[in-house]
Amino acid sequence: MSPFLGEIIGTALLIIFGDGVVAGVLLNKSKAQNSGWIVITFGWGLAVAVAVYAVGAISGAHLNPAVTIGLASIGKFPWEQVPAYILGQMIGAFLGAVLVWLHYLPHWGQTQEKDLKLAVFCTGPAIRSTGANLISEIFGTFILVLAILAIGANKFTEGLNPLIVGFLIVAIGLSLGGTTGYAINPARDLGPRIAHFVLPIAGKGSSDWGYAWIPVVGPTIGGVLGALFYASVFGA
Repeated sequence: MSPFLGEIIGTALLIIFGDGVVAGVLLNKSKAQNSGWIVITFGWGLAVAVAVYAVGAISGAHLNPAVTIGLASIGKFPWEQVPAYILGQMIGAFLGAVLVWLHYLPHWGQTQEKDLKLAVFCTGPAIRSTGANLISEIFGTFILVLAILAIGANKFTEGLNPLIVGFLIVAIGLSLGGTTGYAINPARDLGPRIAHFVLPIAGKGSSDWGYAWIPVVGPTIGGVLGALFYASVFGA
């Protein structure tokens, strides 16, 4: 399997489990409905762990353009491979969102709230404030990339790293995710948002394109800053 295909499959798995847990919590007549933010954050953490286990040996399991660009910015990943990785991540995120839509197909028509349907696919702010929302996404992704690099510098029992990264996602969600829903990944937000836009979802509303640039630009900036901070302070 090529790294490009690995990123497609890994990111699709990430979205299947991640958007899937959000759908279970938010959509009407789901058995998981109203189970809350802690369930969502643990679902996303496990989504990351499973995806990294699946394709880590194939592509390094970036699964996130902010990680790919951040690693490239400090010389830990070749720039010439960045476009293919990002394309694979976007394709995988879109496909994963389509599969979540199909899995929950009867539930869309049973859910009247358009904002809840959109939230299954992509993030949105708790309080809409452009500057604060952008800073939130920058800071969350700064912590993500910094911590991933720090975790990678430690020696764990073989095969434990993906699980630790999964717990990192849970920690970021619990501590920092309440402001914007912690996209911290441009592909995770934009790919499913495009899916929301093109799919015939029963009773859907706007895809909120006015906000869509924040979970793309913010994580990209944060990823680069987190990588540069690690390289300069930790000397890696």
